[in-house]
Formats: sequence, structure tokens, C-alpha cells
Amino acid sequence: MTAILKVDTIQDTSGNNIINESSDTITIGASGDTTNIIGTLQNNGSAVATTNGITVAQQFRLTTGFSTTSTVPISSNWEQVDTDGYGGIGTAMSESSGVFTFPTTGIYLISISVDAYKGGDTRYWKVRLDTTTDNSSYGIAADSHGGIKQASSDTHDSVYTEFIFDVTDVSTHKVRFGIEADQSTTILGNTGKNQTCATFIRLGDTWWQIQNI
Repeated sequence: MTAILKVDTIQDTSGNNIINESSDTITIGASGDTTNIIGTLQNNGSAVATTNGITVAQQFRLTTGFSTTSTVPISSNWEQVDTDGYGGIGTAMSESSGVFTFPTTGIYLISISVDAYKGGDTRYWKVRLDTTTDNSSYGIAADSHGGIKQASSDTHDSVYTEFIFDVTDVSTHKVRFGIEADQSTTILGNTGKNQTCATFIRLGDTWWQIQNI
């Protein structure tokens, strides 16, 4: 025989609501409660995507400086940051010839900060953040410009740019960085500290993943 319990509210021994149903909305627990789910939480038979906060946070930096009027992409001398108590989260990005591959799908905040100097004037110099969604053709997703007016033998400048990238496929969605300048400009790099540095933070699941929960 099948047993059926028909109630609108289940309470604990102190009279606090544990489960309540009203107008087809089921409320579990109350404000301030901790709800511990044992097993897999599902939606209509499919596992709900985990929401464990930031699961990937990584930094890469340029180890050696170079002078250029155009370098796209910056294809060498990248390393994962590894000094001064660096604390990355999750699996690291991978890099090959200046192309960065993501460890897992998700929506990522990508940023790059670049330091530069010149012993003369340059009308403009800029950092490019290029993305591809087909592992072939790249577009400039973000860029930022600076300009150097000589004030002494060497005058320094820095630029920063960022982009939120929806990585739905790690085999096709990638990112690279580049430099363009009006005059030859020296881009700074250092293996002991961040001078030219890229940051990758996974903010959450992709829109495709959320739609298919």
C-alpha cells in the first residue's frame, strides 16, 4: 500500500518551519539556516551545475622585456606567476606561442596590465586583447592606449584593459595579447615581479550551461 502524507508545513520540535508549500512554491528552511544537501541536487532529472564560487583564478607574466612597434601576439617569455606568496586557484591556463587555452568552460574575466618605457616620444602605444571562438580568426575584443612624452632619459607609462569572455568550448575559445606602437617602445618584463601581467578569473558557468540546468 502506498502511504501519502498531506501537509502544507513540516516543523521541527521547536515549531520552526523546515518545509513549507504555498501557491506551488516550496520553501526549505528559513533565513539564517544552513541547508545541507546529501547526494546530487537535480532539476527535472539533470544534475544542477555546481556554484562553488570562483574555481579558476590564475596569473601569467612576461619574464623578459622587448622593444617593438608591432608584436601580435606576444608569443614568448610567458610564465605562471610563482613568487611572493602567489595563490592561484584551480587548474592553470595553458600557453603556447602566446595563445592561452582555458582549463574549463565558463565565463572568464580576462585582464592585462602592461608597463612600458621609451627614451623619446611616442604618439601612441597600445595593448590588444584578442579572442577567437573558432581557434582560427581573432578579433580585438579590447584594447587600451597610452602615450609617452619624454621627461628624462627614460619615461614610463602603463596601460590596462579587460574583457569578459564566454568560453563555451575550450578547444575553440582562446585569447592572446599584442602590442602596437607609433614608435619603437620597450615593454617591461620580470621573472621576479609582475610588470606585464595577465589575469584570468572564472566568474561562473557559461550562459549555455545555465540554460541547460
